[in-house]
Amino acid sequence: MTTMSPQNPDSSNSDTTETVSSPETVEAVNTVEEQTPVVAVGADPSEDSGDDRPAPAATADDVEKAPVVQEPAGEQAPATTAAVPGTSAPKPSAPAPKPTAPSPASMRPHPPTAAAPTVPVTSESTKFGRVAEDGTVFVITPDGEREVGSYPEATHEEALAYFARKYDELNASAVLLLQRVVQTDLTVHDGHEGLRALREQVSGAHVVGDLAQLDATVEQVATALKAKAQVEGEARAAARAESAAKRETLVAEAETIAAQPVEKVQWKQSTARMRVLLDEWKAMQRDTTKLDKPTENALWQRFSAARNGFDKARRSHFAKLDEQHSAAKTEKLRLIAEAEKLATSKDWGQTATAFKRLMGEWKRAGRSSRADDDALWERFKTAQDSFFNAKDEVTAAENEQFEANLVVKEDLLKQARALLPVKNLGATKAALRNLQDKWDAAGKVPRKDIERLEKAMRAVETTIREAEDSKWKRVDPEVAARAQSMVDQLEKAVADLQADLAKAEAAGNAKKVAEAKSALEARTAWLEQARRGLQESGR
Repeated sequence: MTTMSPQNPDSSNSDTTETVSSPETVEAVNTVEEQTPVVAVGADPSEDSGDDRPAPAATADDVEKAPVVQEPAGEQAPATTAAVPGTSAPKPSAPAPKPTAPSPASMRPHPPTAAAPTVPVTSESTKFGRVAEDGTVFVITPDGEREVGSYPEATHEEALAYFARKYDELNASAVLLLQRVVQTDLTVHDGHEGLRALREQVSGAHVVGDLAQLDATVEQVATALKAKAQVEGEARAAARAESAAKRETLVAEAETIAAQPVEKVQWKQSTARMRVLLDEWKAMQRDTTKLDKPTENALWQRFSAARNGFDKARRSHFAKLDEQHSAAKTEKLRLIAEAEKLATSKDWGQTATAFKRLMGEWKRAGRSSRADDDALWERFKTAQDSFFNAKDEVTAAENEQFEANLVVKEDLLKQARALLPVKNLGATKAALRNLQDKWDAAGKVPRKDIERLEKAMRAVETTIREAEDSKWKRVDPEVAARAQSMVDQLEKAVADLQADLAKAEAAGNAKKVAEAKSALEARTAWLEQARRGLQESGR
């Protein structure tokens, strides 16, 4: 029979029968969390077991059941004396003695206190095992019993309790793993790792207990992991679908931006948005559920194609824009050179017209780059302002000289207005010609008054010309003939209406009487007007 030291159930994986060495060789290796509470029994230093054999050294399992060592009662501090019943009031206590140095006897070490005997804790698992006469421990299974080991120099109960305790620990590990799988967020991967280790520990374990129940617990763990794997798989699939949908939305937006007509693209905003979309893609790769490779590759190819297409269009657009800017700059430099030549011209009228033409050409030249355009415009405007400032200075000086001419023309305009209305056409025309000659001789007036004066004089001239045209029409034979014909027609119409009115009155037809009177009044008024026109024409 192979002899070995007591081992943790995790390492008992073979079918070799375990024999526990003498307790003197076992080290206390269990942690505080693995210790089993024990019942402490008060120790009496004066007692002697009567056995001269040295007590066996504590084994690893004995350390787990080590009693709590208590200080002897004689070494405890004296308790405070209670008040004597029946006294009316406590008497003043005596002054406390002054502290003194401890005596050598009080400093002498106390003799060691003997450990209290351990009360064994019996596990329910012991009913699944037995101990042979030679100390061999067997575990009872549904398939029969098998040898698990022995515990020399220990009672049958202690040996059986030892292997039962190992079973309890192993079973507790299995139950704990099952709870972690079912009740916590333990991943399926970590759960399978724990299950693999548990199966290794259970296989051929040298323990005493309900091995069928232990195997059932292991299978429950496996079943729970299978169910959890399905749930996690469904959750991963849903997360992948959600992640794919988010990526699809991102890709669709990138494709929409890339598909814009070049002439409608807001390049600054669209470029910034493309950069944000790329950052969001990277964040999704880092923070969201990973997609399967084919789906992610397909989405990335679409996203990359949209970005590349947009970047290509942007580069092409700005390359053309640079060409346009260069052409505009060349044209504006030509206009600036011409404007700078005209800046010192004294031919105010023609030069002002030339600058107006240059301004139109400047607008049609288009824009160069912002930095160039501002500098070019400043040069052009400087030349233009130089000319017009000089022109304004000359005009201001001339306006001072033209103030006297303004007074003369204001008086001439007053005289011209006095000719109206026309009474004697011949005399009026002669007076107007005289005023016009004086008007031309008066000279220029300030620019701000030119339009007002010219417009007022033209109004007088127009009124006199219309009076002349009206007189000519009156003496025109053709006009007079048309006027006579109109009078004749109206006279006949009036006579006919008078006859109709008489008939209606004779017939007593009130409606026709009213209609005839209305028509007769209108024709009579027209006849009077036509007769006056005929008289004015000289007939």
